[in-house]
Amino acid sequence: MTTRATTAKTAAEKSLDVTQNAVQEATAKVETFVADAQKSATEQFEKFSKGLEGFTTFSQDNVDAFVKSSEIAAKAAEGIGTEISAFSKKSFEDGVAAAQDFASAKTLTELFEKQTSYAQSTFEGFVSQATKMNEIYVAAAKDITAPIGARVTAATDAMKSFSL
Repeated sequence: MTTRATTAKTAAEKSLDVTQNAVQEATAKVETFVADAQKSATEQFEKFSKGLEGFTTFSQDNVDAFVKSSEIAAKAAEGIGTEISAFSKKSFEDGVAAAQDFASAKTLTELFEKQTSYAQSTFEGFVSQATKMNEIYVAAAKDITAPIGARVTAATDAMKSFSL
């Protein structure tokens, strides 16, 4: 072979080697890129799945808190109803007893004294009952809002963790 032919063959081989190396490097880079993209996609999907599970759990806890608050409210309403009923019954019985006592009055002065005494005891009983009912309402409101308040605190904590 002539030197020219050998030189052309060597140049062709070098060109072929350079092309093959470039193809191999490009293939390796593409494979690395695809592997990294797949790994990143998998990680992001796992994070999304965990976030979705956390959201589902959080939502279920919210529903549970509302159910618990509703149960507490129902029990409180029942207790309040019982208390009102008992006070009404006592007030009625006291009224009947007072009417009988009024009927036994011998003089007008005695009747006025009995009415005054009854009015005073009725007013004191009403004030006492109003105070008691206020305490019941405050306690019930505190108990009813406790589960929801806990969920608000959990939501606030969750939002703080997202912003960090």
